Amino acid sequence: MSHILDRPIWNALQTTHADLAEGSEHAMRYPPSIVPFAAAADRTRESLEALENLPAADEVMAIVEAGPVTIPDGLTVITDGRLVQMVAERPYERMSDSRLQRLTTDDAEEMLALATLTKPGPFTLRAQSLGTFWGIKIDGRLVAMAGQRLRLPGFGELSGLCTHPDFQGRGLGTLLFRFVAGEISARGDTVFLHAYRTNTPAITLYRALGFKLRSEMNLRVVKRHA
Repeated sequence: MSHILDRPIWNALQTTHADLAEGSEHAMRYPPSIVPFAAAADRTRESLEALENLPAADEVMAIVEAGPVTIPDGLTVITDGRLVQMVAERPYERMSDSRLQRLTTDDAEEMLALATLTKPGPFTLRAQSLGTFWGIKIDGRLVAMAGQRLRLPGFGELSGLCTHPDFQGRGLGTLLFRFVAGEISARGDTVFLHAYRTNTPAITLYRALGFKLRSEMNLRVVKRHA
């Protein structure tokens, strides 16, 4: 029997994020203004055709699954990647720190600028629609942030962790990591995350922080033919 995290996008859109889902019972996606994630229900012809019809011409979608990702003929693969999915081995304690503040929609443009610079993963102005983000500001400038992205029954994804290059090496990322993990644990969910398989420094850090490898994941970014 497959694990709920083997198909995190589809299962999130079927459950905790159902209010954000676009599509049908055969294929669904998040609104592209929030995040480009999409998934088909299965590999049947009906589901693959529905997946093909989700995006507009030249619109990009990203699919992440533990198993092989089948792409219909009407979509072009523009990126093939391998990720690791890691889960916390234990709950994190909830913590507080005066440097941390909850970010709001007023911070969206600065959050996007920081994510564009540091590239923690797909990020948009509406990323906060998926979950709460927290940040650290120095002299009124956002220099580090992290938040919550995919949510499934019993699981919450820690995502968007990044620190401005001028402020790295001060422990800000680790502080945010522990804080957000504590917030996810406090509601009774197990923390999970994704990282590129080639990002050895990040994977080593996550192991040191109490995470273990659950599964390797396939990432395919696709575009519909014009």
